[in-house]
Amino acid sequence: MNDTNSKPTYRIADLHESDRPRERLASLGPQALTNAELLAILLRVGVQGENAVEVGQRLLQGFGGLRGLHRVP
Repeated sequence: MNDTNSKPTYRIADLHESDRPRERLASLGPQALTNAELLAILLRVGVQGENAVEVGQRLLQGFGGLRGLHRVP
């Protein structure tokens, strides 16, 4: 458990192989993934308390989506 927000934290490696973003990309193509999952593949790792998909979601929300993230210096 993550003490700061009391939600369970999981690693992408803990997911079933068919649920992992990189494997889904290889088998289903990019259209099957969310922007956060695609960003997680580029990020490769999360931070303490957040896996890479959660970091991707937070970045997209914080900067207003892909367009906002693209404008960040």
